[in-house]
Amino acid sequence: MEQFAVNLLDVAYAISTLCLLSAGLALVFGLMRIINLAHGEFIVMGGYVTLVATHAGVPIWLAMFVISPLLVGLFGLLVEWAIIRHLYGRMMDTMLATWGLSMLISGALVTVFGNTTTGVTNPIGAITIGEYQVGGYSVLIIGVTVALMLLSYVVLRYTRAGLIVRAAMQSADVVSGLGYNPKTVYRFTFALGAALSGLAGGLMAPLIGLTPASGGQFIAKSFITVISGGASVVTGTLSAGTLFGLVSKGVEWLSTPVWGELALLLVAIVLLRLMPQGITGRYFKGKV
Repeated sequence: MEQFAVNLLDVAYAISTLCLLSAGLALVFGLMRIINLAHGEFIVMGGYVTLVATHAGVPIWLAMFVISPLLVGLFGLLVEWAIIRHLYGRMMDTMLATWGLSMLISGALVTVFGNTTTGVTNPIGAITIGEYQVGGYSVLIIGVTVALMLLSYVVLRYTRAGLIVRAAMQSADVVSGLGYNPKTVYRFTFALGAALSGLAGGLMAPLIGLTPASGGQFIAKSFITVISGGASVVTGTLSAGTLFGLVSKGVEWLSTPVWGELALLLVAIVLLRLMPQGITGRYFKGKV
């Protein structure tokens, strides 16, 4: 029973990290059909903001939950104003522009922080389950991700702000019919997506070694999860994250973590071959 509980937490953590890392990209893709290839660097920025803030004496919880999403969100607002707003409806151009932005951010981080690996001290110790110990911080990641997914669903499904966002998913004309400027909706949605990326980076900082080049691993997993999930922001992220988390952990238990990552990629390729519109394009149409 104890072994089962530990394994269950391990799977839940794998699913949660995928959903947490993908949330910001899923929001932007679901609303604006934009693939932000600088998403990984936004996550890394969130980690470095947490690092700098904690070194300056700011409590780690304030740094992770407030300062990191706030500053990265403001940066996202600037990026939307300077770059993204000129490229709406041009997916390839947007991907190229954000790819260039990712290299610019990575180079700036190297200039400021160097190429050394750094990190944030884990604020939570291990939790004992019978004869086993699991990371208490991993349990926190699971709880935060569940809360984030629930909050996203409630806001998108039951609030006026959610109605406006879902209207923007349909067309700019629908948003205009509700009395709102579509460009303003897109701008703040992109900023919110960036803020979610900053939150993910801040929360992951105690678990990973931060380097300016870390963004590559984040965008790879996020991109696969979001594209495989489809346009539905919450349902798509959860369905793809759950599938990939189960596959990667299952294969990892049978072999090694490397094979687990490879299995995730292979399942994503097969899935997109069978369902080009993603999971929600076939099974959960119309869901948030």
